[in-house]
Amino acid sequence: MIFIGDFGIFIFILLLLFIGFKKFTFLHITHYLYHLNMELSINIINKSHHKLPDYQTSGSSGMDIRAFLPQAISLIPMERKLIPTGLFIALPIGYEAQIRPRSGMAIKKGITLINTPGTIDSDYRGEIMLPIINLSTETQYIEDGDRLAQMIISKYEQIEWNIVDVLDETKRGEGGFGHSGVN
Repeated sequence: MIFIGDFGIFIFILLLLFIGFKKFTFLHITHYLYHLNMELSINIINKSHHKLPDYQTSGSSGMDIRAFLPQAISLIPMERKLIPTGLFIALPIGYEAQIRPRSGMAIKKGITLINTPGTIDSDYRGEIMLPIINLSTETQYIEDGDRLAQMIISKYEQIEWNIVDVLDETKRGEGGFGHSGVN
């Protein structure tokens, strides 16, 4: 991964001086800083005949994941199945893959994931499987290559617990699950 270091900051300052501060918007600056940090290479094995997970648009945060099936399967209402993808990944330590449902599948077919987001830990090396459920009132069919879920790669940090007798007080306190009202 490329981090913003002294060289990156130096180039950025040169661009600002050369082009002028007025021509740079917040979007330009964040776009530049984003591209300095976007090089994350992840090892993947693809045993399917489908293309690798990919972003559908330049602004997508999730990469679509496809079903890898020898033949179409059916799901009756409320039925759950584990769907293979043929994908195996090796995430770097400090990263996780979150597997989330695709909104189109949910609204059009009632197909979603049982646990969401699902987490793939950096030390998992098995096949990525998609635990789906049919929440509709009709039998649904899943075809080989259907885009069933999306994968988002995220950084995380491991923590250490600090046992205390009292937590600091906040305005919210113990309020939760609707504590702020409806309107």
